[in-house]
Amino acid sequence: MKQDGQTAERRTDLELVGVGDIRCEYKRNPVGIDIANPRLGWKLFGSRRGVMQTAYRIQTAEEDPGFGRLVWDSGWAESGRSQQVEYAGEPLRSCTRYHVRVMIRDEAGRESEWSEPAFWETGLLEAGEWTGDFIGCEAEGDGSQAEPVPLFRKTFQVSGAVERATVYVTALGLYELRLNGSKVGGDLLTPGWTSYTNRLQYQTYDITAQLREGDNAAGALVGEGWYRGSFSWDHQRSIYGNRSALLAEIRIRYRDGREERIATDESWKRSQSEIVASEMYAGEQTDARLLQPGWDLPGFDDSGWKPAERIEADKRRLVAQVNEPVRVQELLRPVELLRTPAGDTVLDMGQNMVGFIRVRAKGPAGAEIVLEHAEVLDKDGNFYADNLRGAKQRNRYVLRGEGDETFEPRFSFQGFRYVRVAAYPGEVKPECFEGVVIHSDMEQSGRFECSEPLVNRLQMNILWGQKGNFVDVPTDCPQRDERMGWTGDAQVFARTACFNMNTASFFTKWLLDMKAEQMENGAIPNYIPHVLPKPRAMAAWGDAVTIVPWALYECYGDTRILAEMYDSMVRWVEYMRSHGEEGADWGKQPQIGDWLALDAKQGSYRGATPEDLVAAAYYVHSTGLVVKTAELLGKEEDAARYRRLHARILDDFRREYVTPNGRIASPTQTAQVLALMFDLLEERDVPRTVTALEELLKKNKNHLTTGFVGTPYICLVLSRFGRTDLAYELLLQQDFPSWLDQVKKGATTIWEHWDGIKEDGSFWSADMNSFNHYAYGSIGDWMYRTVTGINTDPEKPGYKHIHIEPQIDPRLSYAKASYQSLYGAIEAGWSRTDEGMELTVAIPPNTTASVVLPAASRRLLLESGTSVNAAAGIYRTEETADGGIRLEIGSGRYRFTYPAEISEQVPEPTN
Repeated sequence: MKQDGQTAERRTDLELVGVGDIRCEYKRNPVGIDIANPRLGWKLFGSRRGVMQTAYRIQTAEEDPGFGRLVWDSGWAESGRSQQVEYAGEPLRSCTRYHVRVMIRDEAGRESEWSEPAFWETGLLEAGEWTGDFIGCEAEGDGSQAEPVPLFRKTFQVSGAVERATVYVTALGLYELRLNGSKVGGDLLTPGWTSYTNRLQYQTYDITAQLREGDNAAGALVGEGWYRGSFSWDHQRSIYGNRSALLAEIRIRYRDGREERIATDESWKRSQSEIVASEMYAGEQTDARLLQPGWDLPGFDDSGWKPAERIEADKRRLVAQVNEPVRVQELLRPVELLRTPAGDTVLDMGQNMVGFIRVRAKGPAGAEIVLEHAEVLDKDGNFYADNLRGAKQRNRYVLRGEGDETFEPRFSFQGFRYVRVAAYPGEVKPECFEGVVIHSDMEQSGRFECSEPLVNRLQMNILWGQKGNFVDVPTDCPQRDERMGWTGDAQVFARTACFNMNTASFFTKWLLDMKAEQMENGAIPNYIPHVLPKPRAMAAWGDAVTIVPWALYECYGDTRILAEMYDSMVRWVEYMRSHGEEGADWGKQPQIGDWLALDAKQGSYRGATPEDLVAAAYYVHSTGLVVKTAELLGKEEDAARYRRLHARILDDFRREYVTPNGRIASPTQTAQVLALMFDLLEERDVPRTVTALEELLKKNKNHLTTGFVGTPYICLVLSRFGRTDLAYELLLQQDFPSWLDQVKKGATTIWEHWDGIKEDGSFWSADMNSFNHYAYGSIGDWMYRTVTGINTDPEKPGYKHIHIEPQIDPRLSYAKASYQSLYGAIEAGWSRTDEGMELTVAIPPNTTASVVLPAASRRLLLESGTSVNAAAGIYRTEETADGGIRLEIGSGRYRFTYPAEISEQVPEPTN
């Protein structure tokens, strides 16, 4: 570390700041990156207050952990930026490992030590670099039924000491790759679900440790999956193609400098596996009597196997994996073994989960295990599967008859809490069954807790709903014959999703599919990837193309995704505009409006808010986001053009939907909420609209009637316009309709309908009644942003500057949350004490924060027991207009205490 005499001596009492957690494209030490200029990020570590980076230096070396072969030395860059820093060195080469380290200069002028090295490894950067072919089997039957899962294998020699070996692999379908008797990697459902006709992701694995000198064997199973299995409520087959196929390439680098490749071609052999059929909805059928032990080992006799067939497929669509893979996340044991009134043996897993059951059994050859999966029991306590529609969710295993046997599906998953054991050899014992929870391997970033246990269970339900529906794509539900990437569900939940988990890579991959699926006229299909023959585009659903990228910008400071999606955002706005300049014209197209709102007519799914009003509101909102994005990206001409369009359609909205007296034309909660949330009103009309919303809530005894469109915003709007008390009332209601009503009825995830289970125990419907449907979980955004007050700053996104302003309610005695930002952990918590209020805050290094303390007096405000005026790390204090204190602070941990009177007023009427 460099020091400069007297300055260094004066600062020896200062803690030396550390640098670590270096990531490339949001990931630690990723392999298989195909981005020309990947982005780097790092964290600063130091407990003293006010830690800031003022400059950084990055060194990157090619295949040299000692950093002797540098391909980039940034030199000292005078910048506080420690996230989203683009690599700017020599052009990257395929299949190459790049080591990176960082050092920084802090606010005191001291240089850190070099960080511990990290690395990223490139994949195959050009399609022409693939030397292998797609291989498969001849088609069997007419394609109307699921076919047996094939096996592929290849033996090869390793002729020396291996420095590093890597495999690049993908499939038309789903694959499991094996090497010398064990699985390669821990990923499931690979290569995942993308817009297969445009983008097919491949995975990269380091297999150095799995190779052995001498004989080796590679093998793979290839299931039908989303690619050619039965999918959608129409139960179409072969949506993307009628032949499954495997593509793999092993590259071995020997220590003596030699390189060798083993790629899929017609020299590979094929046979049938023990998996007789495997589909997403129907489940998996396995006959262990067909198992070929040792088929993935060298020395296996494959003389009876056939040569693989070469399959024609365009490699230009191959891209390296962007998102996190699906992996096993946790294991659940049954909490109860039930005998239902109908006589069924049913396991209760205690949690509506997504994944599968791993079952252990012992029995004679030919004995069967049959497991059926469902979310709920009916009012009589019987197994209920009607809401699955055409999805059987049925796994069947035929035993081999050789001692203890364990089964689990490879290429199918289920959404369930209850498991009917329809067949099993011997006595059903709970300890022989294990629930395997799977979802995309996103880090949990947010945690929320308060003094109301029902709200804490609600937060768990929101998180479990995200787990179950973030399985490679953001699906609407994980159990029935749907499970598609509905855009409307994703956009209303995006901010909540970003709080709960790090979704940057997950959403980026999905947005790239959205870009690929966008139609020539600019329309965005209702679900991505798109699978039905007649795509539709509708307001609030298609607007995901503007809303989700903007959410990633706010939460992660990601301008690249805005640049990547900008043309798609513009084309969507132009698509809406193409139906007529006014928003009402766009609204005349087929819409579904405020989906599943409680103010819908009897028997209808569509809420009472006019669909053209919803469309016009989102038209204005998306156009405004295009303006912001154009400004941010320096597209001044576009910004000016869409600023003019925004002004015109905003005036159109006011003329069409706001009366001369300032009343919203539609007397629904959602209509008021959208007008206020999207700033659609003249300032003079805002108070009247707020009052109208209050009156509509009062008319409904302070309960909501909103659906998918209104629910995500209603509490945010109430808090923004001074009625946080009403927002708390909505959150804390315990009777129908409310979030906690579902909790009290035993929900462990979020329901699709407010009344999915009615008061008498009957169901809302059978055809559309999911009990794991995360859209209404969007209340989580308000809980983080308002109850505990953690929020972004629009001027410094990605939590570079943090805004903490809890809005406190007497019905809670405490609330606290933490959020793991790219810079480190942010914490905010408050509690009401006999002496007044206590607020604890933690701000990560290299960030600053504005903290607003409600009802605080500067004279009586203490920080860690001393006067706030003498506390380190506090840069400025000022009084707010409503009698609180605003502080500007640096990094560190703080504990603020002050006497305060929090209003005990609770809105009337209550139930």
